[in-house]
Amino acid sequence: MADIESNLINMINEKIGEKNLNKGEKITMFNGVATLIFFLLFLGGLVLGFLAFVATESGIVFSLVVFASFVLASIISSAARIAAQWEKGLLFRLGKFRGLKGPGLFLIIPIIDSVTMIDTRIQTLDIPKQQVITKDNVPVSINAVLYVKVVAPDDAVIKVQDYTYAVSNYAQATLRDVVGGMTLDELLAERQKIGEEIEKIVLAESKNWGLEITNIKIQDIDMPEDLKKMMSRQASAEREKRANITKAEGDKMAALNLSEAAKTMALSPGAMQLRTLQTIDGLGPTASNTVVLAVPIEIMEAIRAFTKSQGKE
Repeated sequence: MADIESNLINMINEKIGEKNLNKGEKITMFNGVATLIFFLLFLGGLVLGFLAFVATESGIVFSLVVFASFVLASIISSAARIAAQWEKGLLFRLGKFRGLKGPGLFLIIPIIDSVTMIDTRIQTLDIPKQQVITKDNVPVSINAVLYVKVVAPDDAVIKVQDYTYAVSNYAQATLRDVVGGMTLDELLAERQKIGEEIEKIVLAESKNWGLEITNIKIQDIDMPEDLKKMMSRQASAEREKRANITKAEGDKMAALNLSEAAKTMALSPGAMQLRTLQTIDGLGPTASNTVVLAVPIEIMEAIRAFTKSQGKE
């Protein structure tokens, strides 16, 4: 039964001329309601055929009634269509656009009307990897992902033969143009800016196609191996440079602190003696440690005081 119904609908489609549907489009021919209507009508035809057979006792009459009820049930049941919450149905009557239908249950005129269902959810389109020459003549391979939504289903179907193919290729060409006008350093550092610029250009054109570009993201940027090695060496040299600068600044600060400590000890009486005692105490009680003081600190202080007094005289 289902095969017969499918073949009948395919014949109707060929007569109407519906073919080459875009990605994301489909024709909803049968649903639960249509199937229920078909079986109820066909069951009624079987009952009428049985009554006709009882009345006429003719198998030909029974066959004609059953066949007529089958054809009538198929045509009438095809009038009931259901569109999901995220779908919009484009109604064409004898090839002419008559309006949008759905979501939910709606009726059409069998055979005369045809319906093309459009998915209005956000679709993810992959922009395939391609080789681009940057502004500073560096070849890179780059790919991206495009998020697009159908906001005007009638424009997306009527004005463009295949809107997903069209917007994908347009975004791919725009990506080459934008990346070709940037240097390698700008490309690596400003992915977000590149995506925003591509989105702005593609959105300006896709509005006429009934589409809305929600976002464009750059995924992978692949460079030649020799360039990767040079960039790695450059990054290593930059890190080493920063390490040497940091070490030099630390040595400078340590020297300044030692100089300030020496001035403080020179101006404070007994400061050197306290520092010496702290050093000796830090050596610990180990018997193997031997400390030799060539000149006692007291004698050095006495000599310094005597020298100052002599200088005054």
